[in-house]
Amino acid sequence: MIQIKDLRKNYVTFQLDINMSIPAGRVTGLVGRNGAGKSTTIKAILGLIRPDSGEVIVLGKNAEKLTAQDREMIGAAFSDSGFSSYLKLTDVMRILKYSYRDFDEQEFRKACEKAGLPMDKNLKEFSTGMKARLRVLAACSHGARLLILDEPTAGLDVIARNEVLDMLREYLARDSERTLLISSHISSDLEGLCDDIYMIHDGKVVLHEDTDVILGEYGVLRVSDQVYEKIDKKYILQTKKESFGYSCLTNQKQYYAENYPEIIIESGSIDDLILMTAKEA
Repeated sequence: MIQIKDLRKNYVTFQLDINMSIPAGRVTGLVGRNGAGKSTTIKAILGLIRPDSGEVIVLGKNAEKLTAQDREMIGAAFSDSGFSSYLKLTDVMRILKYSYRDFDEQEFRKACEKAGLPMDKNLKEFSTGMKARLRVLAACSHGARLLILDEPTAGLDVIARNEVLDMLREYLARDSERTLLISSHISSDLEGLCDDIYMIHDGKVVLHEDTDVILGEYGVLRVSDQVYEKIDKKYILQTKKESFGYSCLTNQKQYYAENYPEIIIESGSIDDLILMTAKEA
């Protein structure tokens, strides 16, 4: 569905240099600190920026050569953009109907009603959660095979986030070939939704792993200075100096549990990967 091959994009103070592969039917998370390159990657996939070298293949074509018909198979949403605040949902429906041949007005209206979005109010009167739900519904309104969402739950409370994530689960469940690429800095959103995770730091992919592996096999060791000097470090990926000694990220927590039963081992999470793998040098 998406193939990124030796993509490089140079800016004055930043360089994106990545490879990525997302097959059809996959839900892939993109994580990293602000400024790591997540949004730049998404813009390259959507053909909004031109790479300096390498290529981005989407739906079997170079992203820069996607036709208007090809783009109708893609649904996209950004947290910092949307429809004019002076529009009403009836206006939004006209725009979507004009933009997408497969837009289903009746289904969209039902989905808006289910999501509690009023037809008779300007979007400027919508809450942050309502606007987020609308962005996702619009991206899903025309049967897109590929969804690309940049921070769709940013700024939302727990209830609103869950509503958005439930929308995505329902949409994906209708067709096993639908594919989702979603970026988020909220690890719990990705842990409960994604099949795999790409972590980007300073414009490079520093880790790609199945979510189940991260949650099942990764862990953080909390050890004193003395213990740290003695333990086998062949499965330690990153270390961080702490007041008590060291925190150590491993992808073989069972090995340390079996061989060092006296040390504290915490289950790994995406937050741990961000804090430890993408730590500043």
